[in-house]
Amino acid sequence: MTEQAQYVPALGRPELTRAYDLVLALVSREGRWRKALLKALDPRDGELIVDIGCGTGSQAIAIKRARPGVRMVGIDPDPAVLAIARAKAQRAGVEIEWRQGLGDQADVLVGRQVADAVISSLVLHQCDVPVKGAILEAMARTVRPGGRVLIADYGRQRGLMRLLFRFVQAVDGFERTEFNAVGALPGLMRSSGLSAVSERDRIATPSGSISIYETRAG
Repeated sequence: MTEQAQYVPALGRPELTRAYDLVLALVSREGRWRKALLKALDPRDGELIVDIGCGTGSQAIAIKRARPGVRMVGIDPDPAVLAIARAKAQRAGVEIEWRQGLGDQADVLVGRQVADAVISSLVLHQCDVPVKGAILEAMARTVRPGGRVLIADYGRQRGLMRLLFRFVQAVDGFERTEFNAVGALPGLMRSSGLSAVSERDRIATPSGSISIYETRAG
């Protein structure tokens, strides 16, 4: 299987990649959950922070602007979104290391250096269950023992949020997304080498609720 066949493009189709940032802002209350993820991360000068599935770079750029003293690495398999990310970082005047590759190879892409924190946002709901597990295992391998792992993604959907989440399921596939919608993601985190999993925040959006999960390696 080729690398391109192993990931879902932004908005489900390569020709829609350019519209991704606009659509995300409209349907996900992006500003609120990104701020919540940044607050939970609490980046510190000198840390190595890895963003797995960084997409167009919005979260990585926000972290680097908030804490210029961190070393920020963004990983994504899609060259089209990485091109957008590089351009956005250049306009923002921040230096970020962009690396093309799949999330389950994050530890290889980072190399011998162990991250102080690893984050991921709106990636896991797009993946088949075995791929979700492989990415979570790679997160556990990439971060130092006891290091911080933060995930912002669609979690268990309740009430009206369950209905609104149908939009995401139509775009990203029912089978992939239903695992998240029924609340199974925290259990998979625990079985993938991550501990003390907690749902730190839950944000209602026009496309379903986005959870901020906090956990640690080891």
